[in-house]
Amino acid sequence: MRFALRILVCVLALAAIGGCTNEPAVFNGTTAEAEAKVYVPEGPPKLTVFTMINNRTGAGGHSALLVSGSQQVLFDPAGSFAHPAIPERGDVHYGMTPAWVQRYKGAHARNTHHVVTQEFVVTPGQAEQALQLVQSKGSVASSFCANATSGILRQIDGFGDIDQTFYPKRLMAQLNTRPGVSTDRYYEDDDGNIRDGVAALQR
Repeated sequence: MRFALRILVCVLALAAIGGCTNEPAVFNGTTAEAEAKVYVPEGPPKLTVFTMINNRTGAGGHSALLVSGSQQVLFDPAGSFAHPAIPERGDVHYGMTPAWVQRYKGAHARNTHHVVTQEFVVTPGQAEQALQLVQSKGSVASSFCANATSGILRQIDGFGDIDQTFYPKRLMAQLNTRPGVSTDRYYEDDDGNIRDGVAALQR
């Protein structure tokens, strides 16, 4: 009976999160396609966490991690972002130039949600750890976006104190207390949802 109650509580908690939906990616890429799209970023190595926040309720809707090291990739666990110009393998998007990062943010920001960006300058070693971790993670199940993102972060040297959580806003709150965090909020006024934002990029 207690076991069944625990399962019910977990199901209700995941349903409450409801922001990370693992729609089948439309544009899965091959290893060769991913390698052909490698983008090497300028500037110091960085880790950037994106959190989508509901403008009406203040609730967190989705978490993702941008890794900027020997190449720049986006780990978008259980996300709906997909485009033929951006090969995706195991929830990792390759070829994420600054323009594509902006398009990713623009696809999520709308009249109902905004995007919180939390950026950390890290060492080359930390960035390579993150890159290896996201590439080996594989596709993430629906509603596990914050769990996967926080799970990756806590395995990186210097980030081991992060608690793994299912809630994007709780992860965001933890990162807010860390030294060196640079935070930004991005807003747009569009109607529609993430699928409409992605569709607009394809026109």
